[in-house]
Amino acid sequence: MSDGRVMVFAPAPQLTVTIEQHHDEPELHVHPGGQGIWQTRMITSLGSQVTLCTAAGGEVGRVLIPLMAGLSGVTIRLVPRDHGTGWYVHDRRSGSRQEIAERPGVPLSRHELDELYNVTLAEGLRAGIAILSGPAHPSVIKPEVYGRLAADLRAHGCQVIADLCGRYLEEVLAAGLDVVKISHEELIKDGLVTDGSTEELVNALVKLNSEGAAAALVSRAGDGALALIDDEIYEVTLPRLAAAEHRGAGDSMTAGVAATLAGGGSMTEAVRTGAAAGALNVTRHGLGTGHVDAVRVLTERVRLTPIKKAS
Repeated sequence: MSDGRVMVFAPAPQLTVTIEQHHDEPELHVHPGGQGIWQTRMITSLGSQVTLCTAAGGEVGRVLIPLMAGLSGVTIRLVPRDHGTGWYVHDRRSGSRQEIAERPGVPLSRHELDELYNVTLAEGLRAGIAILSGPAHPSVIKPEVYGRLAADLRAHGCQVIADLCGRYLEEVLAAGLDVVKISHEELIKDGLVTDGSTEELVNALVKLNSEGAAAALVSRAGDGALALIDDEIYEVTLPRLAAAEHRGAGDSMTAGVAATLAGGGSMTEAVRTGAAAGALNVTRHGLGTGHVDAVRVLTERVRLTPIKKAS
């Protein structure tokens, strides 16, 4: 049983530097980033506590670690690294995001990985709900680590949520999952569907379920998501919102699911909250951000319409 806390596994956080235009002057924004960090922000925005299991160090880490320590509602379990923390610099002065330079980080060493694995396993079991978030690049950590971690956590009663694709998804599915979230673009990239049609995505949901995911959620960019819950496939819809930044919506959706389950909510409630959190995130420039009151109001407007039995 979860105590209302979520463990987020974020093995390779990044230092993010973004240049924005504010009236006539440029503004520099420096934040911790990466999938796990963005999920953490939204989970805490929704009122749940997070234990963030992560690794950082070196010159970039000396800047990144204090920024992570400043995240409200978050307990940091940090494995120090000698070097190799990832970073990126983006320019948004034109109104669209332009990448200037980026480094995902160097691979975790054996000793770093062993320490991080043990810390993550302990904190995941303590929390009872775990999100496995992916690295910026597969070179940083091997997919097999995720499979072992999912298997060990679930074997001892922890609910595992994965927001992964490619080999990482294959590994955690083989181990078994409580929830998997993936975008239709990732399904196409992985060759699991030929296009983003409802029929193709429904078939993908059934396949994800048969291969190890008890519940599955597919986001569809500007369209409503599709969800498989208790052998029923639903279309998830809510009113459209004007987008300021499309990136981060999927991570906010995953965070909404985790926060709801951690609070004792049902899977149906979790999907509705996740859809609302993802929709709200696109109205903001900050990734993984949103006000809890706005999410609650939007959640009331989310509709789950049954469209097919999974079997």
